[in-house]
Amino acid sequence: MRKLLIATTVLLSLPILLFLLAWLYPRPVDTTPSWVFDGDGTEINYCELPVLDGSGLMAKDIPQAFTPGCGYTVFPQPILKGCTEPLPEGAQDIRGLWQSIDPLMPDHVERVEQCGDRVVVTAHGLIHDHSPDMLSNDVAPRQIGPFLFCLRTSQATATWQDNQLHQKLFDGPTVVKRYIKDGVYKWEYPGNGTIEMKRVCKLPEHGKTSPDRSHAL
Repeated sequence: MRKLLIATTVLLSLPILLFLLAWLYPRPVDTTPSWVFDGDGTEINYCELPVLDGSGLMAKDIPQAFTPGCGYTVFPQPILKGCTEPLPEGAQDIRGLWQSIDPLMPDHVERVEQCGDRVVVTAHGLIHDHSPDMLSNDVAPRQIGPFLFCLRTSQATATWQDNQLHQKLFDGPTVVKRYIKDGVYKWEYPGNGTIEMKRVCKLPEHGKTSPDRSHAL
């Protein structure tokens, strides 16, 4: 009976322990390039993509970017600005600004940058900057009762398999896939299925800002 009670207590305590770990786990040193938040990226023509001919910066020349606070409030400038390193073999060019055409997530907008083996996805307040050897370290707000917590999330690497971007949790199992098929950008996300998106040149009004999360714990 005592062993059963102990086992039950451990199982009930596990979600609390995981929550505390996600909340208290230290964030890495912020190396986000200064230009990212010097202005904003709302008026850029995202159909004019940089030529990746190796004439400019290499991916390693640009420090990794991180989500500020608990999420940006104004759409940031491109993180890989000035980078022209060609894409590695097997990588599909999915760069651009994408707007969901799926009725399940009609407001979702995301910007995809690529340079060398770096892939940066900027969407809904978050910046996912990763590569096969670079672990993204993101945050996300979680509402629990009256409190809004800023939890660590999306620690993932980005690798290319079968011409698709696989975002892998801690370089483990694939969690998210991104790719273009038949001219349509597709985003496979657990719980949402496959979201189809169209290319747009300018950021729509609703994508320019994200909810103010400055009061998150």
